[in-house]
Amino acid sequence: MTRPCERGVHEIVSEPTEAALDVDRVSFGYPARRVLDEVSLRVRPGEFVALVGLNGCGKSTLLRLVAGVLRPASGRVWVGGTDMARVSRRDAAREVALLHQSAPAVPGLTVRQMVRQGRYATRGPLGMLRVGDDAVTVRAMRDVGVEQWADRPVEALSGGERQRVRLALALAQDTPVLLLDEPTTYLDLRHQLEVLQLVARLRDERGLTVLTVLHDIGLAARFAERLVALRDGRVAADGPPDRVVTPDLLRDVLGVEGRVGRDPEHGWPICFPDRPSPVDMTAGDRPALLDPGATAR
Repeated sequence: MTRPCERGVHEIVSEPTEAALDVDRVSFGYPARRVLDEVSLRVRPGEFVALVGLNGCGKSTLLRLVAGVLRPASGRVWVGGTDMARVSRRDAAREVALLHQSAPAVPGLTVRQMVRQGRYATRGPLGMLRVGDDAVTVRAMRDVGVEQWADRPVEALSGGERQRVRLALALAQDTPVLLLDEPTTYLDLRHQLEVLQLVARLRDERGLTVLTVLHDIGLAARFAERLVALRDGRVAADGPPDRVVTPDLLRDVLGVEGRVGRDPEHGWPICFPDRPSPVDMTAGDRPALLDPGATAR
């Protein structure tokens, strides 16, 4: 494969395999709006990375590009050496599992039936008709603690319980990369903690690579080992939470004036937002992007 380099000639590049996923200068947009502008991101195997930023900054779009649901206008997305723009949706589902923000419950669908849907990429339409759960489905339900609800209708579960079932569905795809789009949406604080603690435990037990979108900067700083902040479709900051989460990040990326402290027991950053930033974060006069490399120096 070749690609143009800055000098105008073409250089030979091989598909990267040392990273679990590699986003290389990806741009994407619609006729009226550019969503992502030459975003690059490499995630190591087993890493837990959180995407943060305002609504509309491109976080969910980036997840869909990594999952192969969307195709980039330019640039490449590799997962385990596979170019996600060149494979079918079914083949992409063998590489990554994407948990969307929410999905309506199908009336009458049981927990067991819902989790089995995660096996479609591997078993195919005919395999889905077989009676009984395979070992991967059984393990997925057991690992998230929903096996006792296997024959209950999903619509009868609480929001927190339903989110655990959806996580089991994603695990049933049996992929090395797990993408989560706002997994704590609509959950109370208790269930937010339960879901993220569950994800962290499964990451350790299964050796998963996790890329998640989180709006709560405090939860992101607590659970992720690395934060990537997006603004205006570009990477504004990238690094460990204790370096990335600063008053400048709150103001320039999240649009609030505030303070940052440290948890006295564990040391992770704690944010104290005070008020919206006086700068209009929807206008073209936003402050300059933070230096993405500044957090690594």
